[in-house]
Amino acid sequence: METNSKALATALLVMDIQPAIMQMMGEGAAPLADTLNQAIGAARKAGIPVIYVVVGFRKGFPEIGSGTAASFAAIAKSGMTGLEEPTVDPSVAPLPGEMVVTKRRVSAFAGSDLEVILRGHRIEHLVLTGIATSGVVLSTLRQAADMDYRLSVLSDACADRDSEVHSVLTGKVFPRQAEVMTTAEWVVGLKK
Repeated sequence: METNSKALATALLVMDIQPAIMQMMGEGAAPLADTLNQAIGAARKAGIPVIYVVVGFRKGFPEIGSGTAASFAAIAKSGMTGLEEPTVDPSVAPLPGEMVVTKRRVSAFAGSDLEVILRGHRIEHLVLTGIATSGVVLSTLRQAADMDYRLSVLSDACADRDSEVHSVLTGKVFPRQAEVMTTAEWVVGLKK
């Protein structure tokens, strides 16, 4: 899908890059952080807003009730740290003034004020990055496409614990609704 993203107001979304989630990535966390920092640096240099999205809940997880999806109920029971006061992983820390949005479910839009921020800044094109490709990236892409945003996915700035799922999504599923490219390709495109 070819987009004329140069003429559109663009934002880079850095999603679910949080200490506990990066820890689950193991050895893959450091290379992912390096790639994310390349994208973040290029966005800042080009004047593109970087918006960080974290998953978080109030103390005691009141957003997770008995009827909540099993995956979120399991998170609440697991005692996973960092979700009651969510922060961005220090390896990709936001600069003062950069926005951090807290979401309550998988999609970056679910239970957050992301859409209000994007509309307020007249953002029409979203560049998606994050963990997991099969979680926040997929859910956000699908919802954003239904909301008529132009979309790009930086395939090497997304990660999933299942590399085969990552490959299928970035190679076959996402291209139906987004332009999929590497971070290096996106950075070169910004310079044109």
